[in-house]
Amino acid sequence: MIEVKNLVKRYGNHIAVDQLSFTVDKGQILGFLGPNGAGKSTTMNIITGYISATEGTVKVNGIDVFEEPEEVKKMIGYLPEFPPLYPELTVLEYLNFVAELKKVKQSERKKMVKDIMEITKITDMKERLIKHLSKGYKQRVGLAQAIMGYPDVIILDEPTVGLDPKQITQIRDLIRELSKNHTVILSSHIMQEVSAVCDSVMIINKGKLILQDKPENLSSHFNKSGSLKLVVRGDRKAVLKALNDIEKIKKLEETESLEQGTISFTIYSNESDDAREDIFYAMSRINTPILEMQSIRMSLEDIFLKVTQDGTSLMDEEEGI
Repeated sequence: MIEVKNLVKRYGNHIAVDQLSFTVDKGQILGFLGPNGAGKSTTMNIITGYISATEGTVKVNGIDVFEEPEEVKKMIGYLPEFPPLYPELTVLEYLNFVAELKKVKQSERKKMVKDIMEITKITDMKERLIKHLSKGYKQRVGLAQAIMGYPDVIILDEPTVGLDPKQITQIRDLIRELSKNHTVILSSHIMQEVSAVCDSVMIINKGKLILQDKPENLSSHFNKSGSLKLVVRGDRKAVLKALNDIEKIKKLEETESLEQGTISFTIYSNESDDAREDIFYAMSRINTPILEMQSIRMSLEDIFLKVTQDGTSLMDEEEGI
């Protein structure tokens, strides 16, 4: 649905986007991550046709953004971080105005506005002035304008910023619903949100693609060694000796115990070496009960911090560049 190749955007001597390439499949929700100044907003503005690129190509449904920008704009709905709302209009007046701007046929306009208000659950607010709406309802109105005309692609920039937990959950549910009929690009700083709704995650830094994969696969790029959390109750010296005798364990770190009389460890082994059975039998031999043993995986937040601080592109490393 979206194909970006070797995209470059320069502002004088500053490179905002640096040879960025990626694709987004139809019906996919892509989480677009990066620290402030990474080039996310620039990339999204190029895809939507609001600004031009210095080099590279962007195609939406096979149509080149730079050759046929008006055609591409018809296929994209965009919700910026600060929705382009008119506070003195009612919700209904505003959405009719948006429908007119997007050249929705007069014969289809009334029904489309009605349906979109139902989809975004703002029908009860249709006669209320936008300036009197809560932050959550304003976001919903912003989403309504983004999907007006039923574009193939919806781009959402920080759609839940400033919302309370209940409103965040509602917007997430709405985004999932939208993905049934639209391709969605979601830019957010809330890692839990990205993990909860996205099919794929892309991280950029300093304009470069650092990593792209499914959320559940991201930690595999880093966890070349497996790690376990182990909590036991027993004699410390005996436990340490038993664990140190296990060949699969590469490294052993004692951690703070939260329960009196217990000993806690973080245990590292090669990814291909599952040490859990060895640990179980070793503890059994010294009559030491295991209270907890679980695999440790990096969270999306851990991954984001690591790759943006390191400043290296895992995509380049994996391709041998």
